[in-house]
Amino acid sequence: MRYLSDVIDGLAFTELQGSADVEITAIAFDSRAVIPGAMFVAVKGTLVDGHDYIDQAIKKGAVAVICEDLPAHTTGEVDFLMVADSAVALGIVAANFYDNPSAKLKLVGVTGTNGKTTIATLLYQLFRDLGYKCGLLSTVENQINGKVIPSTHTTPDPVELNNLLAEMVDSGCDYCFMEVSSHAISQKRIESLVFAGGVFTNLTHDHLDYHKTFLRYLNAKKEFFDGLPKDAFALTNSDDKNGNVMLQNTVAHKKSYGLKTMADYKARILENQFSGLLLQIDGEEVWFKMVGTFNAYNLLGVYATAMLLEQDKAKVLTSLSKLTGAEGRFEYITAPNKVVGIVDYAHTPDAVQNVLSTIHDIRKGNEKVITVIGCGGDRDKTKRPIMAKTACEWSDKVILTSDNPRTEDPAQIIKEMEEGVDPAFKRHTLSIIDRHEAIKTACMLANPGDIILVAGKGHEKYQEINGVKNHFDDIEELENRFKDLV
Repeated sequence: MRYLSDVIDGLAFTELQGSADVEITAIAFDSRAVIPGAMFVAVKGTLVDGHDYIDQAIKKGAVAVICEDLPAHTTGEVDFLMVADSAVALGIVAANFYDNPSAKLKLVGVTGTNGKTTIATLLYQLFRDLGYKCGLLSTVENQINGKVIPSTHTTPDPVELNNLLAEMVDSGCDYCFMEVSSHAISQKRIESLVFAGGVFTNLTHDHLDYHKTFLRYLNAKKEFFDGLPKDAFALTNSDDKNGNVMLQNTVAHKKSYGLKTMADYKARILENQFSGLLLQIDGEEVWFKMVGTFNAYNLLGVYATAMLLEQDKAKVLTSLSKLTGAEGRFEYITAPNKVVGIVDYAHTPDAVQNVLSTIHDIRKGNEKVITVIGCGGDRDKTKRPIMAKTACEWSDKVILTSDNPRTEDPAQIIKEMEEGVDPAFKRHTLSIIDRHEAIKTACMLANPGDIILVAGKGHEKYQEINGVKNHFDDIEELENRFKDLV
């Protein structure tokens, strides 16, 4: 049983109309989710203002409302609390309602442009292999000690987030590893969470449709580290120029990892093949099943996190050597005629370059690299020509196609990508709107030994067109086509 006085503990409000003794049955910021006895938090979003739905929430049974602007007319039947920022208030009351679950386990947040999913997933797999009960909150899926819960956002809203964390506590979890997106930080979704540590991967061009400028994107990431407590750790990639920026104002213990520059945790690539990586990591030579320089960083970040969480070095390296990472990240298959197909979630210019440079490092001779790539609709448009340019510079042939066009015209998206194709590359570039046909064409163009990269969707099993998610799986498409390549 939760009373209003319990739920608003630590909340700074400028006005309270009503009694703090009312019982609260749920927290909701969407009026459609209100049940009798709920507290409704009116949040001003980017598209919808929750204040417009206060009356609907009350009609559905809300007994308390948190808002920034009081309605013109209020009655004594419903308690009203006025606050400066409803988004912040939502995080506080959601954490209180679920009895602050993040403080009852060790919560580690992973942020950055690329690598979040892989690092969070590897940490989850590693710590379970070490014998701990763990939770995972990621782009691909949420898990509670093996129980899979579908994921709709990189970082859930505060109510769902605290609910999931409470389930983890009830299940006896010792740790939770979660992706922390820049949107979640800006929208205060992680407000009132208690982190044991934070990990920074890298920062490159992405989400400027939302943040507008790279500086605002950078500052959103930095805000996460600024908020870490004194007894937490702040681990950053020293090879990324923005790594030190993350540490400027944090009071947490500052640590770093890197392959090139001075760092607290170091690694060196000894071998890089399709079959895996041989790394010298903190003086130990270890073979890993994962591929590429970007995964060397991911593995080192996971290792460093485990060391900061006081795990045994030998056990950690032994366990890590067996793991394969997140679904849809450099996932590859081989056709009967030795054509190699690679599916990767790369959907930023830097991620595309990382994957293609890895392929370039691994290829043995004259194999052609054929890249199938698109850009999502209703997302950052400025990266479209850059992604096409990057793909052309690192590939022998490029097929521009649809990703998730969402509400945009896929032909227009491809046209904007084409603007980045240098005239010298145009005769090696095709534009095919239908992703199915694009993958089919890539397979038809491939000779034995060639490498096909299908980038952008990775683990996703759908293609979103005008609000409808149609089944589409890049790996499945390649597998079906590869059956004919003999």
